[in-house]
Parts: sequence; structure tokens; C-alpha cells
Amino acid sequence: MSKGKLAKFADMATYDNVFQYPYGSLEHASFPLQGKWHEEYFHNQNPIVLELGCGKGEYTVGLARMFPNMNFIGVDIKGSRMWTGATEAVRTGMKNVAFLRTNIEIIDKFFVADEVHEIWLTFSDPQMKNPRKRLTSTYFMERYRRFLIDGGIIHLKTDSNFLFTYTSHVVDKNRLPLLERTEDLYHTQLSTLNSQLLNIRTYYEQMWIDRGLNIRYQQFCLPHDGELTEPDVEIPLDDYRSYRRDKRSSLEVSK
Repeated sequence: MSKGKLAKFADMATYDNVFQYPYGSLEHASFPLQGKWHEEYFHNQNPIVLELGCGKGEYTVGLARMFPNMNFIGVDIKGSRMWTGATEAVRTGMKNVAFLRTNIEIIDKFFVADEVHEIWLTFSDPQMKNPRKRLTSTYFMERYRRFLIDGGIIHLKTDSNFLFTYTSHVVDKNRLPLLERTEDLYHTQLSTLNSQLLNIRTYYEQMWIDRGLNIRYQQFCLPHDGELTEPDVEIPLDDYRSYRRDKRSSLEVSK
């Protein structure tokens, strides 16, 4: 029988690779590892990579296992899901992976300037009704700039044509350096992405692939200079229901 939420939270409270700081917990104090992740947690100077919205943490653990000379932090507010990846990392003694349970809206409170090298956004909620909540919106990009190195890489992996198209407009309108863009990741020859990355598939990603949905991918750089502006375009809404996701609207397009 699988563990319930309370048992999982009890487990994670004992894990030294999990840090739980939901919204409001930093109102009167700063995060103790802010600016000190290298020295006090990872104990090395290897690049730090974030996975925002890591879910069960499968991708975070997969990347950490594949790239032992890099450090990975999975971020999500759903602690009961995160338990899966955190437990696997503890069980296998992985020292280059950590998990942070918090709201992504306050992610800039956990890192200082130039502390992070790359960001992965894997199957984020497309937030078709609320541009401000999209993890590739200029609202979030400005936050990433506060801790991502100048020209740091952002990866977007998604089943959502809406989020993929929206992100493409954000990248193109702001002339962000584009490294990769494909609407069918597993049937495209990529030029810069290590082909090993294609071997990491989350549980839900495999479900979507089995349903015949294309997996879309973009990789671009985020320079520190330049004002970021939102694209003023209408984008067709996704016309399918992904895992626990629907349009929640009768509209056919959104900005």
C-alpha cells in the first residue's frame, strides 16, 4: 500500500535534501541557504540547475544522475508528489540533488545574483487564462534574471501547444537568443541538446506520448540587459485534456 500524504510529509521532514518554505514562511526571515548553496549544501562550485514545477521529481533526479558534475534543485509546492524524487535521491545517496517546496512566485527569495546557471520548465501548467502565471511570462523572466547568470539557459519541455506558442512569441518579440525549437522532440535531430536527455521521460510524459501527443521543446538564453515586453497576440487554446487539465473556458483563443 502506498504512503498517504501525512506519512510522506513526515518522511520529508527527516530528509536533509528537502527544504520546505511555502509562501509566507520568509515574511520575517531570509532563507538560510540563499547565496550559500554551493558552500553549505552541495560543498562544491559546480553549476546549479533548477527544475521549476518538478512534480514527482523524476526529471530532477534523472538529470542529477546523468550529470554528476552539476547540481540540481527541484522546486514545487506539492510536497506529496516531491516525496517520490526526494526519497529516491536519499535511497541512492545522491549528493548533487535537492528539493525545495515553495511557491514559484517567490523563487527569487532563495538565490542571489548569478547563483543559478540553468532553468528547466517541464510540463508546466499553461495557465491559458492568466498570462502572469505562465512560467515563461515576462513577469517570471524578470524574477529569473535576479539569480540566473547573464545569458543563462532556460529549457521548456511541454505537451501544450498553447504554452509552446506563447513562449515562442515571448522569445521572438524580445529577441532572446534561441538555441533550439521543435514541435516534435522525439522525431527531431537537435543540434545542441545532448541526445541522452531524450531518455528521461516522466510518468505523465509517457502517458501523453502514448496518447499520440507531440512533446515540444525550446531552449533559449536570458540576457540581463533589455526591457522585456509581453507579446500582444491571440493564441488558440489547447483543444485536448491533458492530465487533470482542461480549458476551463468556453473561449477558443487567449492572449
